[in-house]
Amino acid sequence: MIDILLVEDNEELGGLLVDFLKAEGYSVHLSRTGEEGEAYFLSEGARLVVLDIMLPGMDGFAVCRSIRMSSNAPIIIVSAKIEKEDKLNGLLLGADDYVEKPYDIDILLAKIGGIFKRRYESDVLICGDIRLDKTRRAVYKKDELIQTTAKEFDLLLLLVENAGKALSKDMIFNKIWGFDSFSEPQTLTVHIKRLREKIEELPKAPMHIQTVWGVGYRFEE
Repeated sequence: MIDILLVEDNEELGGLLVDFLKAEGYSVHLSRTGEEGEAYFLSEGARLVVLDIMLPGMDGFAVCRSIRMSSNAPIIIVSAKIEKEDKLNGLLLGADDYVEKPYDIDILLAKIGGIFKRRYESDVLICGDIRLDKTRRAVYKKDELIQTTAKEFDLLLLLVENAGKALSKDMIFNKIWGFDSFSEPQTLTVHIKRLREKIEELPKAPMHIQTVWGVGYRFEE
């Protein structure tokens, strides 16, 4: 999953911001239309979205609304639309922040860095209604503690850390049990079944731990 999806139709500004973000160590994808940004996010996901409002075709408000229907990924709106109604609309649609153009690049980078530090560099991972405390090695669903074995926790952590990304069965098995493990690959299937029984509302129709046929599994918020 990419770090930052930038949706910006201004070629010069978009390219400049991409360069600054990459210099800070982020992986970045630039989309120049709302439709392209929406399609990329729904297909690949992103840990954070920096979103312009005035885009050709589908505007940023519509993109924000679409993303919020399936994800709680942080969204920063950057726009020259500075009226109070525009700001309220963006925030009510689920944006985490609204930055006026022209913006100070250092301020924007500080806001992005703050979000990544709070959201992704702490010992707690939040993905939808699932919360993982890496220090306590504890799993919570809607603030209710879920009892897991050590391997179940490691497996869920791997899936959540790669939320939105399809992971192959071989990759998961080798990561959790190791290349030299005496366990059978079927062990992974058993652990997936147990996790679904613990965190899914309908284990036989899972919303979080989804099977990607012919590949492996993917965690969705």
